[in-house]
Amino acid sequence: MYNLDEIGKRAVEAKYALQTFTSVKKNEALKAVAKAFLAREQEMLEANRKDLEIGKKNGIPEGLLDRLELNYERIAAMAEGLEQVAELTDPLGEVLESFSRPNGLQITKLRVPFGVVGIIYESRPNVTADAFGLCFKTGNAVILKGGKDAINSNIAITNIIRDALAKEGIAEDAIQLITDTDRSVTNEFMKMNKYVDVLIPRGGAGLIRTVVENSTIPVIETGTGNCHIYIDEDADIMKVVPIVMNAKTQRIGVCNACESLVVHEKIINLVLPAIGKALAEKNVEIRGDESVKNILSDCVEATEEDYGMEYLDYIISIKTVASIDEAIEHINRYTTRHSDAIITENDEHARMFLDKIDSACVYVNASTRFTDGFEFGFGAEIGISTQKLHARGPMGLKELTTYKYNIVGNGQIRP
Repeated sequence: MYNLDEIGKRAVEAKYALQTFTSVKKNEALKAVAKAFLAREQEMLEANRKDLEIGKKNGIPEGLLDRLELNYERIAAMAEGLEQVAELTDPLGEVLESFSRPNGLQITKLRVPFGVVGIIYESRPNVTADAFGLCFKTGNAVILKGGKDAINSNIAITNIIRDALAKEGIAEDAIQLITDTDRSVTNEFMKMNKYVDVLIPRGGAGLIRTVVENSTIPVIETGTGNCHIYIDEDADIMKVVPIVMNAKTQRIGVCNACESLVVHEKIINLVLPAIGKALAEKNVEIRGDESVKNILSDCVEATEEDYGMEYLDYIISIKTVASIDEAIEHINRYTTRHSDAIITENDEHARMFLDKIDSACVYVNASTRFTDGFEFGFGAEIGISTQKLHARGPMGLKELTTYKYNIVGNGQIRP
């Protein structure tokens, strides 16, 4: 039987060692791992080729294969992400608050690590590198449970990280990968609250729901992305197609891709023909309501399910509305609280949208594809949190910390 208990014990030992390291030592180690990625990229690519071959044989959709694939550019980005994290300010030890009580007690609120972070994720092997970098910088040991689709890639990446850490004189167990892909092991992992301080799921709606419903470890929920763009009646026509196409087709298999358009009925005759033509050139299937079908002859009739769907595919839904209030109501009904955008030159409408859309990231005149740790200046990210407690939006270094109170007295006792 797979020994998760031993993995947990080793992670706890590693966390105490990590918390003694200076920022300089951690940054040197991160840069050493980044160099190791570039020096051993062929190992990662070879392992990834095995995963891709198996995935294609198993009929994995194109969007998910895109998430799974590694190439020279993506490996370079993984290395760059670690370099960026090394350059970021270390949040540990930050004094959040300091005050004195009338009895003379000195109370200081300090930023500290969680301790051991567990991450359950699907397909994307770059998560292995990102998770390590952010957890290591914040003094957290990390236990990873990737999906079977990327098992060879994840093993290769983890081995490179552990080798680099060992050369730097750092406990390899700062990162551990659970290599048994059996579902029962995942279920057991979710019950390891004796060792793991917080659990973060990254993947599809099914995975996230399973973790939220079954974990005995506190969970930070990273959500799926049914992201909307609302094209207002006062939209700048020249901005519409570039924003929509970037949001939908730059990468279809990511959680910040646009899955649904909402268009004001006064502007549909101006924008839909151009949008339809551009989407057709990328072979994107359109599913829309009656008004959309009357303009775009190849449009498929949308169902109720379509408006709430994260496709991760060359499919998009389009809904027409009679007002911005109807648009906001529609989006708040179907959104997954990830990223939603409005295209408008009307400042009042922009403000209404920003104030009333209940999502982690709300945009005006920009692509939803910017919901990303790199683009927000956080370096790598651990995920996009769509919940409201502790962390929301792209989760960088500070989101992987908590705080504690240090209280210093000179003999006080409570009367």
